[in-house]
Amino acid sequence: MQLLNTLYVTTPDSHLCLDNNTLRVEVARETRLRVPLHHLNTVTCFGHVSVSVPLMHRLADDGIGLVLLDANGRFKARLEGAVAGNVLLRQAQHRLAGEAVFALGVARNCIAGKIRNCRQILLRGSREAKNEEDANALARGAADLAASLRALPEAADMDTLRGIEGEAARQYFAVLNRLVRTNLRADFRMGGRSRRPPRDRINALLSFIYSLLMNDCRSALETVGLDPQIGFLHVVRPGRAALALDLMEEFRIFADRLALSLVNRGQITFGDFVERDGGAVLLEGDARKTVLVAYQERKQENLSHPLLAEPVPLGLLPHIQARMLARTLRGDVAEYLPYLLR
Repeated sequence: MQLLNTLYVTTPDSHLCLDNNTLRVEVARETRLRVPLHHLNTVTCFGHVSVSVPLMHRLADDGIGLVLLDANGRFKARLEGAVAGNVLLRQAQHRLAGEAVFALGVARNCIAGKIRNCRQILLRGSREAKNEEDANALARGAADLAASLRALPEAADMDTLRGIEGEAARQYFAVLNRLVRTNLRADFRMGGRSRRPPRDRINALLSFIYSLLMNDCRSALETVGLDPQIGFLHVVRPGRAALALDLMEEFRIFADRLALSLVNRGQITFGDFVERDGGAVLLEGDARKTVLVAYQERKQENLSHPLLAEPVPLGLLPHIQARMLARTLRGDVAEYLPYLLR
């Protein structure tokens, strides 16, 4: 299994065109970059970036996704070629999404993976905390998440399940700021999770990385032939990749860890954000490039997977889990097993 790359184009007024079997990036009619197409899995464009029609056709022919985001990383559109997935798999997905018991089981396991992984991070943070107050607060947060995990098997319907997940998320984000270095907390204070728009710097950074993760999860689902729009946990809405949001729940912790690492190491600083009228906080352009490089590097790191005998790159985990979900839908395995952080 090969880990293909995502090309992120962030320079305003860039133009992407086809040059034989190579994608060429031009800025002010000067070539800035050439990338062989066979190295790419997805091309992601931020803001005002133009793409030639011949290149669009070639990307579609080669099964390379073209994702359009606004300048702040919010999803706008995706170009893809003809669906190559197994139609029987998609039929099974659509049918089982409407079966309450099956959907509840998949949704429950997705949430269990998310909460369990979040709890592992809080426990580790508690062990490594520099002062007793932080250690105790993180330990209490981990205990709260353990209580949420114990409540999951008793959830008899989707509303109850989502309520447990919402409360666990609130408890988790209430103490996440304790993982920021003490001398940086004044600049990166977090008052819980906020989005659309993010209201503080940590939330702005998280939202940006979550958008990258969601696009990777969507690509993984499409690769195995699943419909990213039909989910189990997230409500189906026009234009919403509900199944991609389901899949990314167990991987959000990697985005959280990356955000904390960038802040604690000083790679992202207070001045890398802009505050807009109305209270919105957004990540600046040059800082986005720093995050993108770190995100791609993090995807190359090897991790163990409980079902595989050898380490795999982090970037392949969504693809492995998408295959696990496909096997569940086909009836090859009894239930979907989320990825659990060790």
